[in-house]
Amino acid sequence: MFSQHVVVDNTELLIRKANGTKMRPIWQDKDSEIVKVIDQRLLPHKLIISDLRSVDDVINAIKHMVVRGAPLIGVTGAYGVYLAVINFDGKTGFDDFLINECNRLKSTRPTAVNLSWGVDRVKDKLLKMTNQSARIDIARNEAAKIADEEVENCKKIGENGLRLIDEIWMKKKGKTVNILTHCNAGWLACVEYGTATAPIYAAYENDIDIHVWVDETRPLNQGARLTAWELNNHGIKHTVITDNAGGHLMQHGMVDMVIVGTDRTTYTGDVANKIGTYLKALAARDNNIPFYVALPSSTFDWKLKDGINEISIEERDPDEVRYVQGLELGSIKSVLLPPASSPAANFAFDVTPARLVTGFITERGVCRATKQDIKRMFPRNVDELTSSSRRTDLSQA
Repeated sequence: MFSQHVVVDNTELLIRKANGTKMRPIWQDKDSEIVKVIDQRLLPHKLIISDLRSVDDVINAIKHMVVRGAPLIGVTGAYGVYLAVINFDGKTGFDDFLINECNRLKSTRPTAVNLSWGVDRVKDKLLKMTNQSARIDIARNEAAKIADEEVENCKKIGENGLRLIDEIWMKKKGKTVNILTHCNAGWLACVEYGTATAPIYAAYENDIDIHVWVDETRPLNQGARLTAWELNNHGIKHTVITDNAGGHLMQHGMVDMVIVGTDRTTYTGDVANKIGTYLKALAARDNNIPFYVALPSSTFDWKLKDGINEISIEERDPDEVRYVQGLELGSIKSVLLPPASSPAANFAFDVTPARLVTGFITERGVCRATKQDIKRMFPRNVDELTSSSRRTDLSQA
């Protein structure tokens, strides 16, 4: 297992933010071959930095959710390819070695499309290269480039989503805008800004009065642990709620809009996100509340049409359901909830059909959750998909 070596308290985090230095959940120090990540399993009670030195370290970090969130998983996968290159021993052909290591990385978690996207993007730059020094430089630079691009995409998502929040604020004549979000789609999941949180941060920085309902998001409580920690450090008003409280709040006019992230979205608008998202979308539709999904283009799966039947839903360790983690007398402990002999099921994601989604907030703007409007926003991606399908049909004729 990778090493954990640096404990950072919240004071240092706040000082960094006050000085205008954004702390990322993944980075590489200059002239170092080590990739550093925040261990998100231990937040909000401990801020620990872990070292990733090999592909196995990256696989363990992704599998055990040291890093999580679709954009961050994609960036981590890209750095995993870099670590594969620097650990290449020359005993086999490089291309075969690289393809094998990339396949191992891509199989770590099945739902988030960003993982295979980030891995393949770096891999494709390296195949057929013969100079090892050049391979290392290209892999490092491409991984860093992917990280920076995702940061810029999230910043633009914030700018584009700001307009939606501002419209509600104006209609409410300056009264508090109440936003409900599910899981953590913040900077911890996305390198900086976040997806679902990016418009929230933008609204706060533009002096819009906002309040966030934070779903606890069982079984791993990414909302209660991570989103609440982020918002608290940013000074944004928020309230942690049980996952099942959202419908009640919507019925009583206490939610103005819902913004969530996504781990994989089809080109037809179906959305895979943390388990429980579908139920929030149903409640929002029943109460005529806008339900938005914030995502960068890297999270679209341009090959999938039917999210319910084609997206692979990850099933994780049942102990994540059976145990809950918390702080007791300064120590992080896990406590068993159900009877020890009771079985548990742990579906990590569900799929929200496009018909329940008001719109997508992307780096290019806001669009409806339809193939036609997604194509308007991303014409090249959809056209390439259509051309590829046509070539396949012809080859099978």
